[in-house]
Amino acid sequence: MSQKTAPQGLEPVEELDLSGLPNQPRAPHAALRLNIRGRSVSLRRFQHPPSGLLKWLLILGPGLIASSAGNDAGGIATYSQAGAKFGYDLIWVMVVTTVSLAVVQEMGARLGAATGRGLLDLIRERFGLSWSLLAMGIFFIANSGVVVSEFIGIGAAAELFGLPKWSVVLAAAGVLWYLVIFGSYAWVERVFLAMTLVFFAYPVAAILAHPNWGEVAHGTFIPTIQPNQDYLFLLVGLLGTTITPFMQLFQQSSTVERGVARRHYGPERLDAYVGAIFANLISITMIIATAATLHRAGETQIETAADAARALEPLVGSAAKILFAVGLMGASLLAGAVLPLATSYAVSEVFGMPKGVSLDFRRAPMFFGLFTGLILFGAGLSLVPNLPVIQWLVGVAVLNGAMLPVILVFILRLINDERLMGTLKNTRVYNILGWGTFFLITTAVVLMLGSQLLTLLGILPR
Repeated sequence: MSQKTAPQGLEPVEELDLSGLPNQPRAPHAALRLNIRGRSVSLRRFQHPPSGLLKWLLILGPGLIASSAGNDAGGIATYSQAGAKFGYDLIWVMVVTTVSLAVVQEMGARLGAATGRGLLDLIRERFGLSWSLLAMGIFFIANSGVVVSEFIGIGAAAELFGLPKWSVVLAAAGVLWYLVIFGSYAWVERVFLAMTLVFFAYPVAAILAHPNWGEVAHGTFIPTIQPNQDYLFLLVGLLGTTITPFMQLFQQSSTVERGVARRHYGPERLDAYVGAIFANLISITMIIATAATLHRAGETQIETAADAARALEPLVGSAAKILFAVGLMGASLLAGAVLPLATSYAVSEVFGMPKGVSLDFRRAPMFFGLFTGLILFGAGLSLVPNLPVIQWLVGVAVLNGAMLPVILVFILRLINDERLMGTLKNTRVYNILGWGTFFLITTAVVLMLGSQLLTLLGILPR
């Protein structure tokens, strides 16, 4: 009886043909594959999971992008106008709105993490199609005006560079469209974050302008209200450009797109807070720099981008226009991509259509079609001859402020729905801060509209 042959794969090692194997084992690449809030991240050259500062830098994203996008062309124009016209008197508004912005943005992130749905999705399902169409209309009107503002900012920056406005605006529109349509979300996000670095010029300029720090402290901690139309108009503009409706929409939709699960929500709160604080510190230094230069010199009205650029002269002297142009271009490009995206998210959510930059035209035709249309609309309207740049930018900020209370009511109603939020619903402190923000903005809007009406009736002087 012959010896039974061993099954293939179980032969003795000495009988195997090892001629094709390497003599030495290959060293594995030192790398880590992490799953951070639903997103897979590969880190090479690490032996242990990141900790300390690096760990927290990895989680920054939608909060920093959304808040920094608020420092766009309209934001720069509004903050500069506030500093030039009223000096340091409106800084207290920015301190209050820092708390309000952090609370509102954090609620947006928490809604996204708890439900996995965008804001307009939730409004449609919770309140019905009619209310979701109202919210969509507010977003669409407000965001369309701001999209035009971003391309106006790009054109103004081009003129400061001495370049033809029309060619730079069209090139920027093409670059932004390509970036979102053909780039991965992770890459788009890194580009957005890199663009925020241009804002660091303002804190330095504010210090070098040697402001009266006593007056700065007074304007920061002692609220003042001037009963005139210009003051109330700019106050609402500051609120509207700081807590802009598109920022909450983008924050929530981006949190959903990144796949942040309820159990991974904790770091998102830090992202929202860091973004709000960073963005508003930059905004405050814009007001200080402009107040210490233009307002001190008696120039209380900003008409062009070149006028606003003078706030950077203490830092770079005659190169102020160029540096301001770089900042204005970066800010406008950042928001020029975020705003059409936020609007596309809103409209797609109302109609229950596929959405997300990780998809393509075939799978999300409405989302990308609307994004493309808004890019073309913004670029085209910004090229209208003799368009009053600063007046448009500040006016759009005021429009956003007037529409913001409606969006806040939806957010506060949803965030307190225990069926949606479970243990992540608002605490009493968050409700006090959230509803306090709503009443602050509503009161400011009512006072502004009332003063304008009384002015038209001749009761108040112009």
